[in-house]
Amino acid sequence: MAQNREFFYRRLHSLLGVIPVGLFLTQHLVVNHFATRGAESFNKAAAFMEQLPFRYFLEIFVIFLPLLFHAIYGLYIAFTAQNNVSRYGYFRNWMFMLQRLTGIITLIFVVWHVWETRVQAAFGAEVNYDMMANIVANPFMLAFYIVGIVSAVFHFANGLWSFFVSWGITVTPRSQQISTYVTMGIFVALSIVGIRAILAFV
Repeated sequence: MAQNREFFYRRLHSLLGVIPVGLFLTQHLVVNHFATRGAESFNKAAAFMEQLPFRYFLEIFVIFLPLLFHAIYGLYIAFTAQNNVSRYGYFRNWMFMLQRLTGIITLIFVVWHVWETRVQAAFGAEVNYDMMANIVANPFMLAFYIVGIVSAVFHFANGLWSFFVSWGITVTPRSQQISTYVTMGIFVALSIVGIRAILAFV
């Protein structure tokens, strides 16, 4: 019974990491990328997202609750996993370790980002171009955001590889090798989008 429960939790953790959390990450980066077109373009995109129907329902049940489960169970996986890169330096072992490390970094980053944006908005602050520009005006915060974005994107992209394996989509060594190239391509592409977006606020 315990094994079945853990199997279910791991499958749910994997699924939520892609749908909806991974999709939300991608959408969030794309919206932020409007900053590269100027303050007015970003503010229009942000205002559109703010005015979505059922926004609070979507934020709670499609974003925050799935993210909370993924984060909490992810911490359990991270701190119970047996990393063996010191003995076996294979590529996938390094990816396994980096997946856990970037998960922790991403969690810290997301909590801080939510505090600086959504929580402050609840207290009356306006989430707009100026808010983000003020945040990243501090060089330390700019570096923190870049590290957080790259960590989040890597965690999602590499998590996709694991998702494809665990859900039986890529079962052969050849398909897993192709999946590695595809997911690393996603990592590079989304990292460029995210970094360009955050630098646009500087």
